[in-house]
Amino acid sequence: MSERESMPYDVVIVGGGPAGLAAAIRLKQANAALSVCILEKGSEIGAHILSGAVVDPRALDELLPAWREDGCPMAQTPVTDNWHWFLSKNRHFAVPHVLMPRFMSNHGTYTGSLGNLCRWLAGKAEELGVEIFPGFPAAEVLFDGERVIGVQTGDMGVAKDGSHKGDFQPGMNLLARYTLFCEGARGHLTRRLKARYDLESDCQPQIYGIGIKELWDIDPDRHVPGRVLHTQGWPLSESDSWGGGFLYHQANNQVALGFVTALDYKNPYVYPFEEFQRWKTHPAIRAVLEGGRRVSYGARAINEGGWQSVPRLAFPGGVLAGCSAGFVNVPRIKGSHTAMKSGMLAADAIAAAIAAGREHDELGEYDAAVRSSWIADELKLVQNAEPLAAKFNGDLFGSALANIDMWLRALKLPIFPAMKHPTDASQTQRADLYKPIAYPKPDGVITFDRLSSVALSFTNHEEDQPCHLQLKDAAVPTRVNLPVYAGPEARYCPAGVYEFLGLEEGAPRLQINAQNCVHCKTCDIKDPTQNIVWVAPEGGGGPNYPNM
Repeated sequence: MSERESMPYDVVIVGGGPAGLAAAIRLKQANAALSVCILEKGSEIGAHILSGAVVDPRALDELLPAWREDGCPMAQTPVTDNWHWFLSKNRHFAVPHVLMPRFMSNHGTYTGSLGNLCRWLAGKAEELGVEIFPGFPAAEVLFDGERVIGVQTGDMGVAKDGSHKGDFQPGMNLLARYTLFCEGARGHLTRRLKARYDLESDCQPQIYGIGIKELWDIDPDRHVPGRVLHTQGWPLSESDSWGGGFLYHQANNQVALGFVTALDYKNPYVYPFEEFQRWKTHPAIRAVLEGGRRVSYGARAINEGGWQSVPRLAFPGGVLAGCSAGFVNVPRIKGSHTAMKSGMLAADAIAAAIAAGREHDELGEYDAAVRSSWIADELKLVQNAEPLAAKFNGDLFGSALANIDMWLRALKLPIFPAMKHPTDASQTQRADLYKPIAYPKPDGVITFDRLSSVALSFTNHEEDQPCHLQLKDAAVPTRVNLPVYAGPEARYCPAGVYEFLGLEEGAPRLQINAQNCVHCKTCDIKDPTQNIVWVAPEGGGGPNYPNM
């Protein structure tokens, strides 16, 4: 076997999203002599970034105060018009914003492509001397005893059977005084680190939603730059599940629209992709899209656990930041600002530790800094919004309770303690308790099938490589999931990766179409038997989102 090369750095950052890029920039601002590198599994920075997005600029203002005048694409479209609708099947009811706490306002925010914001931040980081390696996933954590000392990148040129192809290249060991994990929601290394260091011993388990998104070019007469719309209610109200939709009018006559289904749904016949397609047929949504053209598609899991699901953030030699830790403000549907701030706080702690001659120790001061920062202030105000909404499947009563709790917390008069979460996988119920849901066929105009949608994510993986969607027990899908839960893998995946074949012949088997995977991580989260483990595929694989 080829010997692995090693490269030493002061700081290695896993993940080129908002948190990782903000951390890198802040490190260089603190000490230009620090050697900093970012590993990004996507083919380029932004390739795997997917978000609504409406961005609160608070962290960006702290990091790069002149960003509005410095060519940042997010500055193009300030939010000018904000709506929240409760949907029935054919009607919509506006929820007055005056009923909501002031911190729920989108005043001063911006809507645009989070991927393009990351590309711009990457340019700023490189100007400061940060080394960025796209197409190099961190495959393993390197340890010296109980201390994290860096990461190993994935091998290239490994065949399906594990043999080395002619172009085989072993991964490199990137060694660091401190390693910052910013992998996004349900990061595969973060999952291992949480288990190894028992980081969730004093918090609730993280829970998630699956966000499915499309970009559309629409009729200019229907476009209102800066208009932001959020919805709740129909169609999920018909399946005892909950979540909501969004439709953002961004630059260049384009709208970003999508749908989030909370993954704690009980009915195994719920099909998040199809719920999104149904949502688009609502008369008020269809009215915006008619005459338009869909240009892009993607999906990604979203943290929904709130403050009570934030784990311990530091361990010997490393820290968690961004969505690896779970700083999404669920009722505001925002997390990029808190992710960036956590990366900046991590950078401050790391820079100070290195200046003091420290390395590979536990940065408890970073954990303390987050818990005394405006991240904590913001998330504590909304920590019961998700569990209260979930308890009543997102209906008006649950939403009203969540709103009351937020008001009382803002007034420092909380009446509910921090509520608990069961895991999403544990919520899935037996199929015999429910009836299958008959979803309408796609019309090819407003609604579409999964495979044509995946084509618009520009997803690609090297075909001859080990499957990155691993089964702990290959018999579980057909022995347990199919007979007990009606094979939910075939429905919760937004990319058609999991397919049961041989049903008519009475000899079912699960086929995993790993090439379709858009790296959303839903299978790793929702599988009721927790039998599926997502690991990093060969570098550069997955979606290639151009403007998401």
